[in-house]
Amino acid sequence: MKKGAATREAIVDRALDQAVAVGLEGLSLGPLAESLELSKSGLFAHFKSKEALQLAVLNEAIARFQARVVEPSLALPRGRPRMEAIIGRWLGWIDGETEAGGCLFAVSSQEYDDRPGALRDRLVASQNDWHDTLARVAGDMPKAGKAPPDYCRQMVFELVGVSLAYQQHVKLFRSPNARARAEEAVARILDDAEEAL
Repeated sequence: MKKGAATREAIVDRALDQAVAVGLEGLSLGPLAESLELSKSGLFAHFKSKEALQLAVLNEAIARFQARVVEPSLALPRGRPRMEAIIGRWLGWIDGETEAGGCLFAVSSQEYDDRPGALRDRLVASQNDWHDTLARVAGDMPKAGKAPPDYCRQMVFELVGVSLAYQQHVKLFRSPNARARAEEAVARILDDAEEAL
């Protein structure tokens, strides 16, 4: 890897760690550059604007999520094994993909829920893709056949609710039994889904 590409990668990696803790809007270019022993102008040589850096960080988080959560799970057999794997990896992502732990998508959803622009558009597209993936996996849950689309969307809604509750209990409350509670909630949803038809 060339030096410029390696530096860019290091910037995005460090910025991703920071963004999970302070949000994409909270990224401060001066301290970020200093933590990497770069000048602010050196950082701007790689990213011409704060928004360009924020988009790169968001795209990196999306790529990592795809590689670490989605792709390995989709390699498993359809039905409950696949869904349990994807949910387990998703909760693991929330536990500690970065030094700060937590999920950039959950943090960013709060930041950009009513703020138009390229970052919100990219976040919405990524989350729609994620929900579509979960709905496809949910479609294979019933033992008696394929679940109807409305059922799958309701299941996704409930699973996302569990993930957001889990994020809050892990990050805000530091609850030691958060994972067990999340897994119990997921198990109930999956038990119902297997008998859905």
